[in-house]
Amino acid sequence: MAASRYRRFLRLCEEWPVEETKQQRDLGSFLRQKVAQAFREGENTPIPDPEACDQMYESLVRIHTNFYKNKYPRLKDTTFTGVTVEDCRTILATDILRQMEDRKKGMWKRLREKFSAKKPEEDLK
Repeated sequence: MAASRYRRFLRLCEEWPVEETKQQRDLGSFLRQKVAQAFREGENTPIPDPEACDQMYESLVRIHTNFYKNKYPRLKDTTFTGVTVEDCRTILATDILRQMEDRKKGMWKRLREKFSAKKPEEDLK
C-alpha cells in the first residue's frame, strides 16, 4: 500500500509546476523536498499514519487543481486595491524582493557594501 501512496505523491510532484521567479520560496520545490524526506526508502517506506498521509495527499490535490477557486469563483480577478494576479506575481518575484531590500538599506550601508572588499556579514564578526 505504501508503494501506491509513493507513486501518487511522485505523480503529483511531476504535475506541480516550479516557479523559477520564486527561488527558494516555491511551493513546488518545497513539496518535492518534503516528499523526498517522507519517502526516504521509496516504495518500501513504512507509513506510520496512512490516514494522515491520504488526507495530506487529497489536500494537496485540491490545491493543485484549484478546487476552491473553481467552487467559489470570484467576480473580478483583482484585489480590493485593484492589483491584478500578474502584478502580484511580479511583485513577489525574488529579484524584485531583493531590489526592495536594497532600497531599504541606508545610503552609507550601500556605499560601504559597494566599495568594501569583504562581505557585510564578515564585518559583524
